[in-house]
Amino acid sequence: MNTEGLWQQIQLKRSLIPTGYHLPQHEPHLSIPLSCASLQTVGSDGVRVAMESALTARDRVGVQDFVLLENFTSEAAFIENLRKRFKENLIYTYIGSVLVSVNPYKDLEIYSKQHMDRYRGVSFYEVSPHLYAIADNAYRSLRTERKDQCILISGESGAGKTEATKKILQYYAITCPASDQVETVKDRLLQSNPVLEAFGNAKTLRNDNSSRFGKYMDVQFDYKGAPIGGHILNYLLEKSRVVHQNHGERNFHIFYQLLEGGEEDLLRRLGLEKNPHQYHFLVKGQCAKVSSINDKSDWKVVRKALSVINFNDNEVEDLLSIVASVLHLGNVQFAADEQGNSQVTTENQIKYLARLLGVEGSLLREALTHKKIIAKGEELISPLNLEQAAYARDALAKAVYGRTFSWLVNKINTSLSYKETECLGWRRSSSVLGLLDIYGFEVFQHNSFEQFCINYCNEKLQQLFIELTLKSEQEEYEAEGIAWEPVQYFNNKIICDLVEEKFKGIISILDEECLRPGDATDMTFLEKLEETIKTHPHFLTHKLADAKTRKSMGREEFRLLHYAGEVTYSVTGFLDKNNDLLFRNLKEVSARWEIMAETGSRVPFPVPGRQKGVTDFGFPKTMCNSENPIVNQCFDRTELTDKKRPETAVTQFKNSLSKLMEILMSKEPSYIRCIKPNDAKQAGRFDEVLIRHQVKYLGLMENLRVRRAGFAYRRKYEVFLQRYKSLCPETWPTWDGRPNEGVAVLLKHLGYKPEEFKMGRTKIFIRFPKTLFATEDALEIRKQSLATKIQAVWRGFYRRKKFQQMKHSAITIQSWWRGTLGRRKAAKRKWAVETIRKFIKGFIFRNYARCPENEYFLDYIRYSFLMNLKRNLPKNVLDKSWPTPPPSLREASQLLRELCMQNMVWSYCKRISPEWKQQLEQKVVASEIFKDRKDNYPQSVPRLFLNTRLGNEEINAKVLQVLGNEALKYAAPVTKYDRRGYKARARQLLLTQNAVVLAEEGKIKQRIDYASLTGISVSSLSDSLFVLHVLREDNKQKVQSPNLFEGPCVCFQGDVVLQSDFVIETLTKIAICANKVNSININQGSIKFTVGQGKEGIIDFTSGSELLIAKAKNGHLAVVSVKLEKVY
Repeated sequence: MNTEGLWQQIQLKRSLIPTGYHLPQHEPHLSIPLSCASLQTVGSDGVRVAMESALTARDRVGVQDFVLLENFTSEAAFIENLRKRFKENLIYTYIGSVLVSVNPYKDLEIYSKQHMDRYRGVSFYEVSPHLYAIADNAYRSLRTERKDQCILISGESGAGKTEATKKILQYYAITCPASDQVETVKDRLLQSNPVLEAFGNAKTLRNDNSSRFGKYMDVQFDYKGAPIGGHILNYLLEKSRVVHQNHGERNFHIFYQLLEGGEEDLLRRLGLEKNPHQYHFLVKGQCAKVSSINDKSDWKVVRKALSVINFNDNEVEDLLSIVASVLHLGNVQFAADEQGNSQVTTENQIKYLARLLGVEGSLLREALTHKKIIAKGEELISPLNLEQAAYARDALAKAVYGRTFSWLVNKINTSLSYKETECLGWRRSSSVLGLLDIYGFEVFQHNSFEQFCINYCNEKLQQLFIELTLKSEQEEYEAEGIAWEPVQYFNNKIICDLVEEKFKGIISILDEECLRPGDATDMTFLEKLEETIKTHPHFLTHKLADAKTRKSMGREEFRLLHYAGEVTYSVTGFLDKNNDLLFRNLKEVSARWEIMAETGSRVPFPVPGRQKGVTDFGFPKTMCNSENPIVNQCFDRTELTDKKRPETAVTQFKNSLSKLMEILMSKEPSYIRCIKPNDAKQAGRFDEVLIRHQVKYLGLMENLRVRRAGFAYRRKYEVFLQRYKSLCPETWPTWDGRPNEGVAVLLKHLGYKPEEFKMGRTKIFIRFPKTLFATEDALEIRKQSLATKIQAVWRGFYRRKKFQQMKHSAITIQSWWRGTLGRRKAAKRKWAVETIRKFIKGFIFRNYARCPENEYFLDYIRYSFLMNLKRNLPKNVLDKSWPTPPPSLREASQLLRELCMQNMVWSYCKRISPEWKQQLEQKVVASEIFKDRKDNYPQSVPRLFLNTRLGNEEINAKVLQVLGNEALKYAAPVTKYDRRGYKARARQLLLTQNAVVLAEEGKIKQRIDYASLTGISVSSLSDSLFVLHVLREDNKQKVQSPNLFEGPCVCFQGDVVLQSDFVIETLTKIAICANKVNSININQGSIKFTVGQGKEGIIDFTSGSELLIAKAKNGHLAVVSVKLEKVY
């Protein structure tokens, strides 16, 4: 769809926009789903979110500027817009440059350092409404225009004025330039708040931290924009709260903080107890404890803040002494004597007061029960009755606390003061930004003197506000060359005159009634009002009202029709509160004397030799000589000698207010209107009736009507063109001409009617919000196509750029890699050539002694042999393989081979067990005897030699018993052949440590001692026969009797012929045990042996196919052995 067709479609919808239709706005903490992202502008400080965002959010969150309400005259539309935004936690809304703030009664995450940075240095309308936008706009105007600024914060108690002031100070403390000196000033500015809140704030029915005084703070900035000083003015402290609180309310915070958080030692010095119910001035509201207030924690904050703002320990002690004295004053009680005169009944309290205030106790007691009257130059002392004494006590308490509060403000101002330095004849310029945190319009069920003063102040502020708003509007119109259209509005000057006009105003009549002689009462004051201003249209009393109105008014009340509505005041207490006077003798107790010492310092000093009760110059020791420096400064002695009657409270307030108006008129104002959403202090609750009431008395509708009297929307040509240029083909994407010409082309394309806009010198003025809404709707639709196009162009650009980067990177990597490969190949070829050259030259000179020509070749040969040897070392001691060494390494190779073999043998020996070692030793003996000498030896090599071939159960126990302690070293079954007939008989061969024993079942058949064994004969064939040769003279061998226990018998025996299946093992064991290794004879063919009594026998050995042992015909023993194959 082209832009012209799109605009025509929007034009059709424009006439259907309902009343109160809202412009889409952006909010920082509201998440809105969008089909197309909101446009954003980028500034020097980062991303700035545009003022308008989602089309779909307009109905849900309302407009962020009430000026853009279509039905701007409807109070219902105004409140509905507030309600929508409050529901979405959007507590800030503009009326032009005025900020409307609704207390959310909960913490919102919109005051972080990130939020401060977002609003810092940003144009006022580029971001959503916020406290920081007002603060930053005022600060930038102060820096750029070098004109003093002020921010006026108003609203009723509990609307968030004090919190708004804190947030603004925090914003300046964090965002402004800083140095060590500046940081000190920042800290003092911030820490002055908890101190003033402790002494000037209290818990009321509407607010747990209600400011009971008006405060105007000037913050001084140097030419760099850094805060360098400050000054505070306070207005109309509610001193009556010191002596009286309504039910459910408390006295000032400092009393409870001192009692709850004060150290035991401090309270003991002040004569106080921790229980607030012990003090008369703290129990009247019956609300000493509040769950939402932590007095102990707040006390720590106040003590720290006092040190930051330059209070020393002595000053803190003096200040707290005065606070404690007020509590003790409240506990002073009186009783009437016989004449009805009052007498002090609580002497203990007088003692505490005398010590804490540094005055004479007797004089204080007298001052509380008597008054001094000066008539015709004579001083008369008149006693007070109970009521008058109580009044005097309360008046002194209020005066002491009120003046101490003023002293405290002055002390803070001293710590914040800054003296401009002069250098080289020029002064550093500085600017001032003021913050006015003052009570809003108050309408209670019972309204008294305080509400009268407060509402009078708001009338003056409203008058100033309307004048400055109209003036600002008119100046802007004139600057832009647009004709100014007079605006009809309610001018509340008539109400201000009703209150403050000389001789005929309410203030003048009140002062006159207070000053006139005679019995002046509150009712006479009311009668005087009725007589003087009865015809005024904004004044009404019970007497002047019609019958219907009289039903809602008391006879002691009068009604004023303020700009915010009607307020009915009770005159009860007007005269007393306006007089606010101390009896002269109380002033004498409270007055200050001072003397300039030679050094110029103010110091009271005693005169030596004076009697007790008399001080310097003979003055009696009254509070004019108070030892408490703060009391000494708060009460001036000139009040006693001044014959002029002091100004009344309302006149003082009027004069202070006039000075405040002058201050505000000299500055460029910004406004913050605070609204309380409900009386229950509940988050999320929107009380429409209460809010309508506040909208009325804050004058918000009047402000909106004045702001909308001309044009609803105005923007600089550059900003307007930048935002909407995409709606016209001629201005999109860029306009090369002047901005106002581009805007004219754009408006012509959009079809704006002449009555809908005006072209100023630098700005475009749009009269109706619906015109702007239609333009905004067209922009939202246009964004869809723009977003698609921008995305397409961006994606193409991004991919193209990414491809070019990748291509460039690939070429770079390829060229680098090719170079690296080429250098590697060249180096490798060079190394190969040099190596081959060395090798050839070394081969040529290989037979020469080591020289440079052959050293490489020889080293290579050596290295090759060693590496080959490493890979082919013998695996065990039986492995005899060894690489063939080159001629030059033969000797080294032989040494290495020997070392290798020694190492393997050593390793092998280290690993074998004792049993295996014994086995090997026996095998070695067998090898020495039989190797290559007996045919069946090779078959015995792999077979292990055992310690016995018979089990324990096979050897008869009787045989073992006969052997006794002789250890049995070997046992094996054998076959014995008789010497006569060669009959085979089964026997057991037993070897002990001393002899060879032949046993049969339980009998020992023959025992041959090793010493008698002359030799052993065996054939070289594979048979298993062997002969044990015994000494001939010992042939008479011991043979065991058939009865084992009868002892051996001596028989003539010959050599013994035996056969064993384990012949090699058996003969080896006999040879070792008998130590006859060299006595074994291996014979071939035949063996001769002794049969007995000189006879010999012969054994013939032959080879055959099978083993055969038998007696031959010739009487010899014939043995046929099986011929075995040789084992290699």
